[in-house]
Amino acid sequence: MKGRILRNIEWGILICCIALFVIGCISLYSATQETNYDELKRQIIWFVISIPIMVVVICIDYNTIAKISPILYGIFIILLIAVLFTKPVNGASSWFTITESIRFQPSEFAKIFVIITLAYLISIFQKRDKNEINKPLKLLAILAVVAIPVLLIIKQPDYGTAIAFMIATILILFSAGLDKRYIIGVIAIIAIALPLVYNFVLPEHAKTRIDVFLNPNLDPRGSGYNVIQSKLAIGAGGLFGMGLLKGNQTQLGFLHPKTTDFIFSVIGEEMGFIVAGAVIILYVILITKAIYVAKTAKDDLGSYIAMGIVGIFLFHMIENIGMTMGLLPITGVPLPFVSYGGSSLITNFICIGLLLNISGRRQKTIFIN
Repeated sequence: MKGRILRNIEWGILICCIALFVIGCISLYSATQETNYDELKRQIIWFVISIPIMVVVICIDYNTIAKISPILYGIFIILLIAVLFTKPVNGASSWFTITESIRFQPSEFAKIFVIITLAYLISIFQKRDKNEINKPLKLLAILAVVAIPVLLIIKQPDYGTAIAFMIATILILFSAGLDKRYIIGVIAIIAIALPLVYNFVLPEHAKTRIDVFLNPNLDPRGSGYNVIQSKLAIGAGGLFGMGLLKGNQTQLGFLHPKTTDFIFSVIGEEMGFIVAGAVIILYVILITKAIYVAKTAKDDLGSYIAMGIVGIFLFHMIENIGMTMGLLPITGVPLPFVSYGGSSLITNFICIGLLLNISGRRQKTIFIN
């Protein structure tokens, strides 16, 4: 049994993640020299912690994990409520501070259990009839599972992570066969709601981010400063980069925060277009292989979990790289496996463990001519 699982595992997914992590460590080495490489050292420690956790996730059948996921979902809902009463860090109440250098972000781990619980609930509904999720009451129950953590995360506020939940939910529902009328209805609601949310719901700092995204020169020394410096850094890198420890924006302190939100800018400036392009290619391969895992999973539950993970990685990749180039608003989401962050790195490797778990337990299709 173990031999078959090992043979079936989509090892290319893990290779892409390790390659991204190595590139991230190289860029962190350059970005943290003035702090004696503290964040790089901690990132390596988080990596060492992440690998055995990933192995454990691979070894436990994902159906077993799904059965206990509602309990873990409930625990993280409590944590998302509790974190709202903590002292804000950079304007957001998103972390429990364990030590001065170690913080725990429950919204990162909540992604996993919301995805699994959502996939589990849909698979239970569909045991009788594939069309169950299109019944209004069942669909409302499914959406409530996502709405509760999303609203709590928006309250922190952390709009980027909230959107990641929504993207994952959309992909899961699409994979589960959600009726087109609901999809069209949601698009119509979003189109109507966007201007209302902008004018009456969003706080001033969020509005400012959108305004600056549309025109960074509105506030070049304030809200538009980071994106302007990021674009300068990426543009200055050229084809081969300025070289490690030689980037002007990176080394002179113009990029901030350069180890998390703007790590891709460091890569673009010091390693150039070739390495930055390779990072994007690695993400494309990773996401493509994750979609293949979803298509070849042995059951609907595995397929839905894999598609939820695809949504998380896809959004984080597009949003982080897009915001560093000035193509998308700044939301503060990390670049998976590359940005510094213990909660983010462990969460990402748990997601990879789930993908390898699902791929190892599938029955590969044999094509006969």
